[in-house]
Amino acid sequence: MNTENSRTVENLEAAFGGESQANRKYLFFADVAKKLGMSDLARLFRETAQQETEHAFAHFRLLHPELVVADPDALSDEEKKKMAARCLELAIAGETYEYETMYPEFAAQAQKDEDEGAVAEFKEQEAESKEHAEMFHTAAKNFGLLTSIEEHHANQYTDALKALDGGAAAPRSLGQKWICKKCSMIYDPAVGDPDSGIAAGTNFQDIPEDWECPICGATKKTFVPYEEYVAA
Repeated sequence: MNTENSRTVENLEAAFGGESQANRKYLFFADVAKKLGMSDLARLFRETAQQETEHAFAHFRLLHPELVVADPDALSDEEKKKMAARCLELAIAGETYEYETMYPEFAAQAQKDEDEGAVAEFKEQEAESKEHAEMFHTAAKNFGLLTSIEEHHANQYTDALKALDGGAAAPRSLGQKWICKKCSMIYDPAVGDPDSGIAAGTNFQDIPEDWECPICGATKKTFVPYEEYVAA
């Protein structure tokens, strides 16, 4: 990736942050739904949270191609150590920012707002982040596709919301598209997957068996027929 495209880098960082936040938010919603006795809704939130993780990983791989492990067996011990060190460097930077800058500033603001509960929480997190950074330092010494997916998620949540109100789900029809059960990537024969050598107009059944999901790398067997939502 060309890191000189600063706006694209900023957008990828924002997308990574958004997908990461969505993961934790949906896991929180899953916990709420579970406590309310709504197991199906809880499962929907958990499954979507995992898919958002896959999306965040895809963004992060573009931001940090040096951390993409294509074939672990082909890496030398030195290369493995270099990649692990890079992970630690990024972890250290993040934790250090939290305990040196973010949480102290948050604590100071909470102090101004006379919110003692928030002050105590931020100070606790500040200390914990410092501990994490020190731990990582010790370890270091020792060695476009997403648009349709998010629409799919939105439709699923809309159906779930209607169900809560006793309404009916939007009608769906079985077309020629297929969806990845792991990340919800939707394969459209009309578009194909040109980057993987799959020309537009290629039916899913005609795709080579060794083809992988371009987002999460899941095998072809992970895909199932996709029921499209019918426009009102």
